[in-house]
This record gives sequence, C-alpha cells and structure tokens, in this order.
Amino acid sequence: SAHSVLDSGPSARERAAVGGAARGRVRRRAGRGWDPVGRPHDPLAILLAQNEARAPTLTPVRMSRMSISPWNYYRGAAAVMAADLATAEHTDIDVQLSGDAHVLNFGLWATPERQLSFDVRDFDETLRGPFEWDVKRFLASLIVLARDNGVSERRAARSVRAALRAYRAHIARYAVAGELDVWYDVITAEDLLELFEPEERERVSVRLTRRARKRTSEGAARKLTRRVDGHRRILADPPVRLRLDDAPMPGELATRVLQTYRDSLPYERRYLLDRFSVVDVVQQVVGVGSVGMYVFLVLLEDRLGNPLFLQVKQAGPSVYEPYLGASPYANHGQRVISGKRLIQAASDIFLGWTRAGDLDFYVRQFRDMKVIPNGAAVAPYLAPFAERCGIVLARAHARTGDALAIDGYMGKGNAFEDGMMAFAAGYADQTGRDHQQLARAIASGAVESAPG
Repeated sequence: SAHSVLDSGPSARERAAVGGAARGRVRRRAGRGWDPVGRPHDPLAILLAQNEARAPTLTPVRMSRMSISPWNYYRGAAAVMAADLATAEHTDIDVQLSGDAHVLNFGLWATPERQLSFDVRDFDETLRGPFEWDVKRFLASLIVLARDNGVSERRAARSVRAALRAYRAHIARYAVAGELDVWYDVITAEDLLELFEPEERERVSVRLTRRARKRTSEGAARKLTRRVDGHRRILADPPVRLRLDDAPMPGELATRVLQTYRDSLPYERRYLLDRFSVVDVVQQVVGVGSVGMYVFLVLLEDRLGNPLFLQVKQAGPSVYEPYLGASPYANHGQRVISGKRLIQAASDIFLGWTRAGDLDFYVRQFRDMKVIPNGAAVAPYLAPFAERCGIVLARAHARTGDALAIDGYMGKGNAFEDGMMAFAAGYADQTGRDHQQLARAIASGAVESAPG
C-alpha cells in the first residue's frame, strides 16, 4: 500500500508478517491443484459476453482463432481464467498484475537508448491484484504451450519447476535489495543468449540483432507501404489490415483518437511528435484475445520523410475488475499505460492514451525492435526460457509490490512450489476441456466463426 515519503512505513518485520498472515488464509499447497467441481460459471458464456462489446463483423474471426488449439484458446481466454482465479481465496498481497503473463507475452523490447531488454510485453488486462494470479497464469501457460508443441509431460513439469525456483530466488533477492537496485534492474538480450551453448551464441546474437533492426518503423515502411501519387500509403491486406473506407467503423473516429492522444504525452514528447505529420491510417486485426477491438495503424513522417508507425489500440475494462474492483483511472488506455510504465524496466517514449466518444485507446510505437518468441522456437529451450520469464515476473512484482511479504508467504520449503505445480497441470487440463467446448459449439453452428 502507498504511504507518504514523510512516513517511515512498516518495518521489515511487519512486512514479512504480512506474508506469514496470508498463509493462514490461503494454504500454500492450495488444494493441490485446480478443482473444477462447483465451477460457478460457463466459460463459453464468458467469451460470448466479451464479444458483445466488440465489432460484430470481427468476433467470428476471434472465435475461429481461439478454436485452432488449446494454446490459442488459452491466449484468448484471460477472462475465463480471471473468473476461475476469483473462485478461490487469495493472499491479498497485491502487485501490479501484468494480467496476461503467459509465456509468450515475454519478449525482447527496445529501451529508449535502443538496447534490447527482455521484459513483459502485454498489459491490456493490467490491474492491481494478488501476486499469485500472475504466477498461476504464467505457470499454466507453460504446460499448455508444451503440449501444443509436443514437449513431454516430464519436460513440461521440469520447466514449471525451473520457472518457480527462478521466481522464488529472485523474489528473495529483491526482498533484501535497495529500492533503486530493484527499479534499475534490467534483464538484457545477453541474459537471454545464455539459453544457448557457447558455440551457438554468436550466431543467435547476430540473428536476433538483425531481426530487431528489421522490426522498426523503417522496416515496417519497406514491408507495409508503397508510393501512391508521390505519397507513402499503407497496403491493405484484408482481413488483417483494412483501408478505413472498407473498415467496419467511421473513418473520423481515427482522426478524433489522434487529436486527443497528443495531450497525454509529457511536454518534451509532444514537442517531438509535432515534428511529424500523419500520412496514412488503416484499421488492423491483431492477436487472438484482442480481435474485435478497434486497432489502428498510423503512419507519420518527419520533415525528411522518415517514417514513424504508431499503433492505437482500444482498451476496455480489465478482465479482473469484476473481482478486484474498478481501475482508479477514468480512461482504460491510461490504466494500460500506467501499468506498463510501472512494470517494464524501460518503456516506449511514445506511450500515451486517448478517447473518442465512449471508447478508450492507448498508443505505442508499432514493432519498435520488438522480438516476439513463438512456441516452436521456445519449446526446445522451454525450461531455461521459463527461468528468464520467472526472473522478469519477480522483478515486476518487486517493483510494484512488497517482495518481502511475497517471500514471507512462499517460505523456505516446497509447499508453495508443490501447490503451484499441481495447479498448472490441472488448469492446463481444464483449458483442453474448455477448448473442446468451443470447438464443439462452432462445429454445431451454435457459435459463428470465420477464418482470418
């Protein structure tokens, strides 16, 4: 909880006692896993309720993408898991939740100094809440991803154990570290390269650097634009990218969004943005869970014609708000950006938020040297990759919560690990059953789907 800089705050003993007290409410072995008996909600009903707030022409695409595999389902079903997590007692040891901390929502990210750091990358559902909810979503994702990529159950379990031990070790380290040491800690691309054998590292480093350099505004311009009557234009690629004349929303909405975005930036960033002019705007369809939300890709150019791509993405309420209370921010775009700035070691200089009518949006650079892993690439290195993710998650929780209280709750024995491992395996099983329910509903015609 927050306190004034004029206050000394709780003592170390009092903070550690918070973790000890939480053990009395929530057993660390926590039922030895996920128990679906008495589940008070229908997962398919939750997904269909989300569709009601989305562009109706795009929701069949969302259903189709989620039905491809249990992994795709898991990616899009954060709202289902939020409802499931809320059915059990929680620790009340709050952090700024990433909200969707699945294993592929960690990736390489460019700092403002143009260095690559390894960090959390998705914050659409961010909200303050119990630390173990992030941990559970992360760990269950390891099992679901492993099964999707033919990784044995034994290796999947080892990956969960490795992630847990890395998380615990770094929470313990942060519990006794200075606040600035926690805040300035960065997990670099070099840390990620330690996944590979020494003879492989140079080759992988060159490949990562080359890929990161391609994933910039200049790289996007080469791939996604062409010159029309002397002006650069973004190429349409239905249904992924739509010209606004063909998009299922009024074109003036994009204009209103951009007009108010500028005001959310700090003065020096507004000054920089004013050196660019808007050249073109298209609508995008992105991700799995985000399909149906309005997303714009905006192309700007500076006075020399150099490109800058911004992505403007609709933000709704976090899926955790029905269970944890409303966000303190009036604008959900601000909720997303504030959470992002709290959690990430370094953030994009163009982060901001805006509103048009009754819709909230947040803004970030498009690509900006982001290197996003895919399941097939991660699977052979799942345990060491999961370790790095566990370290990043520990730092996020230490930055935004109390590592000493978390460490006090987890304790020194294996009770916390055993309970989390049982949950991860049980919830992965549940995800498989929920995915089958969606697939059956589509096959019967009860739920509409469309490729895209």
